[in-house]
Amino acid sequence: MTPVVAENNPFHQMSLNETVHPPLPEVVDAVLRTARTAHRTLDALGGGLCQALAAHLGVEPEHVLAGPGSGALLQQLFSTRTGPDTDTVHAWPSWEAYPMMAANAGSTTVRVPLTGYDHDLKAMADAVTDRTRMVLLCTPNNPTGTALEHDRILRFLDRLPAHVTVVIDEAYRDFADPGAIADGIALHRADERVCVVRTFSKSYGLLSLRVGYLVAHEPVLAPLRTILPFYRVSAVAQEAALAALGAHERVLRQCAETAQERDRLHRILLGQGWEAPASQGNFLWLPMTSGVERFTQFCADHGVVVCGKPGEGIRVTVAEPDANQAFAELAGKYREASV
Repeated sequence: MTPVVAENNPFHQMSLNETVHPPLPEVVDAVLRTARTAHRTLDALGGGLCQALAAHLGVEPEHVLAGPGSGALLQQLFSTRTGPDTDTVHAWPSWEAYPMMAANAGSTTVRVPLTGYDHDLKAMADAVTDRTRMVLLCTPNNPTGTALEHDRILRFLDRLPAHVTVVIDEAYRDFADPGAIADGIALHRADERVCVVRTFSKSYGLLSLRVGYLVAHEPVLAPLRTILPFYRVSAVAQEAALAALGAHERVLRQCAETAQERDRLHRILLGQGWEAPASQGNFLWLPMTSGVERFTQFCADHGVVVCGKPGEGIRVTVAEPDANQAFAELAGKYREASV
């Protein structure tokens, strides 16, 4: 839902899962440098970026495919691995684009309710049938922020048939505590059914440039390679991604700063009496079965835009400290008036 923001108020964007950190200086330099050669084809299929990603991840280069954002790669997976008379199993609530992607491919999704705020892996395994072609695991999960541990996914994989592809969506991985989240790349190395999709849009701050990547085995990647010329990553985005990848440690330090601010805001909300799960993403989740529209508009009336999901809750992206403080004050006032 999109609230109306009152005029003459400060504007804080906390409804989109953007990072507050702008691209690093070397990333900006790479964009400017490459823009001067925009009239050339350059590395049209992103071979150099895939090689660099493979080295960074410790996987074979032929197991990496770059695309114009993780969303585009997920849509390609739906188009090549599903279709009419097939299902994809995923948790709910999770990323709202999953059902839309399935519909675009003429397929359907089976939504398995979360247990509390986490994936119910037992119920998800039970939901797999002969029609199932993919299972999606969003970790950290958007919008609840919960992450799946390594051993839990291993046990889950043991229950799945050979014909099912397991897609681990790790868009928010860099904001998570490494000890609290599964190693998707290690799972991929050990199991041909597993593929991992990641993006440069979140932690690396390249949202508008649209670049992500898929790590998968050849049976999954082969159909995608046939359409790769039509889903290319621009040269500017490739060079920006390469520069950002070279500064990975600095990016992780920025993510740690976001995580500290996330946890600070989480403590404030808990102190106000809100129910809110601990998050491993760059956002927080306030479950609300009613009043979502009212609270969302209350925030907008005071210049803070949050993501309201009617009947489910409010997702709040961690933003600049002053924005987070503004939201915390509004949440406290709303809570006091509602109790």
